[in-house]
Amino acid sequence: MPERILTYVEAVREAFDICLERDANVYLMGEGVADLKGVFGTTLGLLEKYGPDRVVETPTAENGMTGVAIGSALMGQRPVMMHQRVDFSLLAFDQIVNNAANWHYMYGGKGGNVPIVIRVVIGQGWGQGAQHAQCLEPLFAHIPGLKVVMPATAGDAKGLMIAAIEDPNPVIYIDHRWLHHTTGHVPEGHYASPIKSGRVARGGKDVTVVATSHMVIQALRAAEVLAEAGCELEVIDLMAPRPLDMGSINKSVAKTGRLVTVDTGWRSFGVGAEIVSRVAESGLSVLKAAPKRLGLPDHPTPSSRALVVDYYPRAETIIQTVGAMMVLDMKKVSKIQTRLFAERAKLPIDIPDSSFTGPF
Repeated sequence: MPERILTYVEAVREAFDICLERDANVYLMGEGVADLKGVFGTTLGLLEKYGPDRVVETPTAENGMTGVAIGSALMGQRPVMMHQRVDFSLLAFDQIVNNAANWHYMYGGKGGNVPIVIRVVIGQGWGQGAQHAQCLEPLFAHIPGLKVVMPATAGDAKGLMIAAIEDPNPVIYIDHRWLHHTTGHVPEGHYASPIKSGRVARGGKDVTVVATSHMVIQALRAAEVLAEAGCELEVIDLMAPRPLDMGSINKSVAKTGRLVTVDTGWRSFGVGAEIVSRVAESGLSVLKAAPKRLGLPDHPTPSSRALVVDYYPRAETIIQTVGAMMVLDMKKVSKIQTRLFAERAKLPIDIPDSSFTGPF
């Protein structure tokens, strides 16, 4: 039987539909959930099917509306609160950190669980700039009481959304807008992907590359080039930065002896920094080279194409970093890269591929 292929957006919408149908306590809320574009297309048709009591358009009042969602969760509902930009969720940080994350602990487990999903969107593209394109997952991952998931494939987008909605505790579900039009195998029906840190997206023996979200796609593209040059990357898809289970990462690094982390967020104080520090604490004797962290430089997110070129890590950045680590013949690597990336090179830097139709 051929694989069932859906876009990332279709997979998320299917997860919502399944959860809304299975559990009357599940409802969606947020700015744009009921409009014509349906939060990047992920809520289209759900208002018509389930009505305005379960697909709830909210005013521009992020802190207050997130508080309403948390309160309803304490009363037994299962809200999915959506912020179309992670930047907007900062207005609700008091509710997320002080209430959602701490409630169960503060009342010794007797004050009720907070089964809320807070879905935020990160990533670049089309001049989004410093207040609409930040990648702030380390802020959430820093907070005890929160779980943080960052799917990279359509199949995991569905499975992790269902798992997040069914989880008894608050889950921050982070989408990268450049993943929305990607496609992949998505099984039919209900399934929940375990909220765990890593899966091996590609096996290899020379260098471990741990990547988050859209950086998994970039790492796999880099691996294709480097494989022709005789260097095998093992790519770990870090699906859940919190809880951070180092098992798959430590196993891979023990095999390869080399580690590169590729983070969607800032390099300093980021998810990659945490992984490198934990590997270092576990014992440096397995490392054949110093670990490398790739991420955003320490300045605000630009919107112009000229600045974007040197701001975001890409497959090319990974190739250069691994090439230096492995002392590869970079002239040979460059020829392979030019051939394999020929189609991508025709597109503007702020468009990931020909399927991209805009940031909204």
